Amino acid sequence: MRDFIDGTAFNHEQGQRARKLFAAVVLAALDDAIADDKKFGNGPDQIARWARSKDGREVLSCAGIDPNERVVSGLMEFVGKGVRTSVALSREESERRHAAEAAAEQAEAA
Repeated sequence: MRDFIDGTAFNHEQGQRARKLFAAVVLAALDDAIADDKKFGNGPDQIARWARSKDGREVLSCAGIDPNERVVSGLMEFVGKGVRTSVALSREESERRHAAEAAAEQAEAA
């Protein structure tokens, strides 16, 4: 019984590692699309084409993301903003965004 539990825990850890690896591939695809958007102006179209392709749907699924049209439109919106994933995921950017939202709410209230 103990071997079964150890094997299950090991398989779960391996699955989590694989999911993180595929999530990194999605982040790299987003960064590539942002670079294309800055260079050629077609980034949102590129990420949409990739996400709707067979390979893109499979990568999104393996990353734990349901590859539906809502996700595709979210990816396109993210690329359209032009913020690199490393910056968007940083703590400083998150704090700056929350401070800006709080300031906007206070301005609306006043």
